[in-house]
Amino acid sequence: MSTPWAIFAFIVILAFLIFIHELGHFATAKWRGVKVLEFGMGMPPRIFGVQRGETMYSINWIPLGGFCKMLGEEDPSEERSLARQGIGTRILVLSAGSLIMFLFPIILFTIVYLVPHDVVVGGEGIQIKHIVIDTPAHVAGAEPGDEILSIDGEPVKTFDELREAVNPKLGSEITMLVRRDAGTTVLKMIPREEWPAGQGPLGIGIGYVTTFTEKESYPPWEAIYYGARQSWQMVVALKDGIAAAIAGEVPFTPTSIIGIGQATSEIAKAGILQLLAWAGFLSINLGIVNLLPIPALDGGRIAFVFLELIRRGKRVSPKYEGMAHLIGFALLIALMMIISYYDVLRIMRGESLFP
Repeated sequence: MSTPWAIFAFIVILAFLIFIHELGHFATAKWRGVKVLEFGMGMPPRIFGVQRGETMYSINWIPLGGFCKMLGEEDPSEERSLARQGIGTRILVLSAGSLIMFLFPIILFTIVYLVPHDVVVGGEGIQIKHIVIDTPAHVAGAEPGDEILSIDGEPVKTFDELREAVNPKLGSEITMLVRRDAGTTVLKMIPREEWPAGQGPLGIGIGYVTTFTEKESYPPWEAIYYGARQSWQMVVALKDGIAAAIAGEVPFTPTSIIGIGQATSEIAKAGILQLLAWAGFLSINLGIVNLLPIPALDGGRIAFVFLELIRRGKRVSPKYEGMAHLIGFALLIALMMIISYYDVLRIMRGESLFP
């Protein structure tokens, strides 16, 4: 996929994810009788809008996000305001955007399993794809792109052969012969007996030099099952990744919309099915982020509802809650600007977001 098409794909994916998120809020608010003042794509100022009944549907100039503006989000003085509704209704309306983003990937992954696609069933030749800093392979001088030829004189051509050669020698020095450029290099390293999650004893990510693939597709009933399972596995993987980052076991690399655009353009080159899977990953990721208890995000507003519940119905003043969300929004914008700066620097250096 060419760069212009990759950029177009990123815009379409992001716009659609924003749309379904706000649609979740909109639909549940209408269902529960909350007055929706405006449903907008993009952020103000407004380009144009159409009034239909009590709701304005608008397109706005700043292409970052969207919004579903409801009556009285913090102030319960109006009859059909959000803040006047019961605790259950408010939590449902505020969380609906993220909930629909958790359900949407099931559709995407179902499509992936329905459409005939290439599946890697094996390969030959082991190539180092990336190396974790300060691990045995890194200290020994291994480099991304090295093809592993043998371990202690024993040829290795498959993942299983590599495991069988390394695992019995944990804690002992091994000799690895690799092909690099036009020649060969000998590397000596000691595989670790214990290692952080996802790193392995050598601290390398590997792939096949030559892969063997075959076409695979599933009937609809199986595709739905596997689509739901894949979505759940992605949620679990994200949870584990966040926990590992908090524990310092893996590096944490925050990224802005610029970084997401860069990643999308790279993944788009792998094909439409990989792009659909990436859209599912983004949907789940953004759904989780929006539920974080940070003022201005949906999770921050839900946190105030739970605070009211803890205080046995005593609300935080609409003035102070509104101020908290305003400050939170300003801090989020500032943080995004800082992250965007580093994303731009990475792109200018020609570096990938992926290892």
